[in-house]
Amino acid sequence: QVQLVESGGGLVQAGGSLRLSCAASGQSFSSDALGWFRQAPGKEREFVATINWSGGTTVYSDSVKGRFTISRDHAKNTVYLQMNGLKPDDTAVYYCAKSLYSNEFTGSPKNYLHWGQGTQVTVSS
Repeated sequence: QVQLVESGGGLVQAGGSLRLSCAASGQSFSSDALGWFRQAPGKEREFVATINWSGGTTVYSDSVKGRFTISRDHAKNTVYLQMNGLKPDDTAVYYCAKSLYSNEFTGSPKNYLHWGQGTQVTVSS
């Protein structure tokens, strides 16, 4: 059974950093694109970042570009999200997801089949 487990969330002050991890189990995801999404209270889930199967191509939402970095470790079957310069608007539950495709650059949630349970990130002002 495919399982994605996020970790690394927490409470941080504005301007601080966090690194989220998402460990995949149940199958190898080395040929799949992986993504990060977030959902704030009362808002729809939104795309944050995606990385293609090889790790050679990444795409970011405009709201996090230049502050967040997505990466993956094939050997560990893990995807990461390094978040720097955090702002209160970044407060949300963050989810990792496995795409149906090897390359996924649209950030559309419908292109992602498996989802983790989410990890809370809270940024205080």
